[in-house]
Amino acid sequence: MATLLRSKLSNVATTVSNKSQAKVSGMFARMGFQAATDEEAVGFAHCDDLDFEHRQGLQMDILKTEGEPCGDEGAEPPVEGDIHYQRGGGAPLPPSGSKDQALGAGGEFGGHDKPKITAWEAGWNVTNAIQGMFVLGLPYAILHGGYLGLFLIIFAAVVCCYTGKILIACLYEENEDGEVVRVRDSYVAIANACCAPRFPTLGGRVVNVAQIIELVMTCILYVVVSGNLMYNSFPGLPVSQKSWAIIATAVLLPCAFLKNLKAVSKFSLLCTLAHFVINILVIAYCLSRARDWAWEKVKFYIDVKKFPISIGIIVFSYTSQIFLPSLEGNMQQPSEFHCMMNWTHIAACVLKGLFALVAYLTWADETKEVITDNLPGSIRAVVNIFLVAKALLSYPLPFFAAVEVLEKSLFQEGSRAFFPACYGGDGRLKSWGLTLRCALVVFTLLMAIYVPHFALLMGLTGSLTGAGLCFLLPSLFHLRLLWRKLLWHQVFFDVAIFVIGGICSVSGFVHSLEGLIEAYRTNAED
Repeated sequence: MATLLRSKLSNVATTVSNKSQAKVSGMFARMGFQAATDEEAVGFAHCDDLDFEHRQGLQMDILKTEGEPCGDEGAEPPVEGDIHYQRGGGAPLPPSGSKDQALGAGGEFGGHDKPKITAWEAGWNVTNAIQGMFVLGLPYAILHGGYLGLFLIIFAAVVCCYTGKILIACLYEENEDGEVVRVRDSYVAIANACCAPRFPTLGGRVVNVAQIIELVMTCILYVVVSGNLMYNSFPGLPVSQKSWAIIATAVLLPCAFLKNLKAVSKFSLLCTLAHFVINILVIAYCLSRARDWAWEKVKFYIDVKKFPISIGIIVFSYTSQIFLPSLEGNMQQPSEFHCMMNWTHIAACVLKGLFALVAYLTWADETKEVITDNLPGSIRAVVNIFLVAKALLSYPLPFFAAVEVLEKSLFQEGSRAFFPACYGGDGRLKSWGLTLRCALVVFTLLMAIYVPHFALLMGLTGSLTGAGLCFLLPSLFHLRLLWRKLLWHQVFFDVAIFVIGGICSVSGFVHSLEGLIEAYRTNAED
């Protein structure tokens, strides 16, 4: 009897133990541990694997196989870069080096063979973008804004630095393991993600249009400033500003034949160094007249009608958001991006503020749209010739970028292309494609001839596309993509930047347009 009782109790205990083991194993299987000691546990794990693959499979299709694919059950486990998703390790890692190497900025999740740049080199690129020729219009902004214009130079630097950082934050998301990984590679990809799933391509088209407008307007400004500088350098010659613009365009016409920027990239460093030397010469001349500085002219009042134009000028001088995703993706240490943005924008803020203030104190109410026009004749001719050379050598960069955006948007999207490809099967540019490029060069000339007003065009562009790409869209995208992870002060900053940027954009655009209409009427009467 006792033996029978012990046998029954043993059977019950074994049954309970097996069921408990199955439940515990199933629970661990849900947590990601393999528990193949029981059929029920294996069933739990298999169901979880199916669900996991269903949720993650589409995201991993874009990763290309670098090693041998997994075969049967006896095959080796997935290697780094394999197309299969690794159960315990999140997304497959790049073969070596940077964690973001599989998501390079140069293309769609490519970039393995592209050389990486240091934080100093990235900072140099940002400095080139925000310390270019367009600082020549900042003293004109102080003329209509006084101390408030100086404050706006500082404010724009802070806001543009912040929006550059949050724009890069929109490139990243957390994977299943809580790791932050780069899932987008461009401004357009961020815009498309914000408009998905209803309008998956609308955001990218809006950004492309804004980029094209800004790039083409930059080309126009280079032609305008070239004609302006040459006309004021040689006022005795019987050549008008429009004629100088035509001559400059004739020099720029070969840009239509460009296939890459190797031919002009060699001059980039030289042009930038020359520009810094020119800025130093202008400041040195202003310091030589420090005894005559008109401090009483710098006031807290603003010209209500013309100050919004100054806002556009200042914002346009800080525009760099277009290429920041590509720049960050090509950095050796992307973690240094924030530090790089801080010191570049601090340096830009200090240099721009000093340049604008010193130049305005020197010429006060006589400050012109392009500050070098205020220099004495002997110095002005030399400085302006260097500036014209820099403008002409800088023109191919935005021109080529605008051509690439147009060709990619309208001519190179397969069945979705609006027009046939510009290139033949052998890679040569077709005649009609060359004609379109020449037409773009001529268009910049016509705009420069009929609207030869550097500051007004700069203010119009800054208010229209500069504010949109630097203020409105980054804050809107940040709220849209990372809403659940933002703290209250981040939401406040984003909303405040969006509202203030919207008001400044509309106001600056309207007043710049009014100024252009008024200037056009004045020229027509003359």
